[in-house]
Amino acid sequence: MSAPTGTDASALKRDAARAALAEVSHGMRLGLGTGSTATAFVELLGEAVAGGLDVICVPTSERIGALAKSLHIPLSTLEETPKLDLAIDGADEIGPGLSLIKGGGGALLREKIVATAAKRFVVIADAGKVVEALGTFPLPIEIVPFGQKPTTRKIVAAAQALEISGRLTMRRDEAGELYVTDGGHHIVDAFLTRIPNPAALGEALDGIPGVVEHGLFVGIAKTAYVAGPDGIRRIDA
Repeated sequence: MSAPTGTDASALKRDAARAALAEVSHGMRLGLGTGSTATAFVELLGEAVAGGLDVICVPTSERIGALAKSLHIPLSTLEETPKLDLAIDGADEIGPGLSLIKGGGGALLREKIVATAAKRFVVIADAGKVVEALGTFPLPIEIVPFGQKPTTRKIVAAAQALEISGRLTMRRDEAGELYVTDGGHHIVDAFLTRIPNPAALGEALDGIPGVVEHGLFVGIAKTAYVAGPDGIRRIDA
């Protein structure tokens, strides 16, 4: 266990990102996640590229793509580079078995596509993201704009069938308008408090017409680097 460089959240995120950077080697095809911890990783990756590291990367959002481009990190797309060696991203919650809630940054669809296109998906986070059961963080569910009311009703029914209660809120942007993802969809945030069986809920959500994707990442992550005041903890699935 290595000593962290700091104990505040931003320093811990950077510590976790630095630990994951050790998995990157010359010639790799990388998937770049979205969010504050992933941003820390991209910044460190930019420094490594400036120092001679040769990689090519696929970003999961327009914002992270712009950051990577500004750091002169070589970029590609999944159409050009459909098979990735490694994808590295943050998480809003890390539960047992490396089950995750992701999508707080609004890029869950692209994040899941990129994560599953990689041979290995590695998560980076501060220790505060590790929980005994998923659900304290609201679950993002990406839906199409058409037919939102029947879609949200079916989401509620699917949760109730699994004895999960809570409420749904349509995500809005800073201007108060409905949040629009890079794919042109909306996001409903499900405040469920506790998700005892993430795989079952994920399967139920997958079967609802109108649901494009959800933020439950189950059985995808292989390793997590979690930074806390006492150092870096590696968790393997």
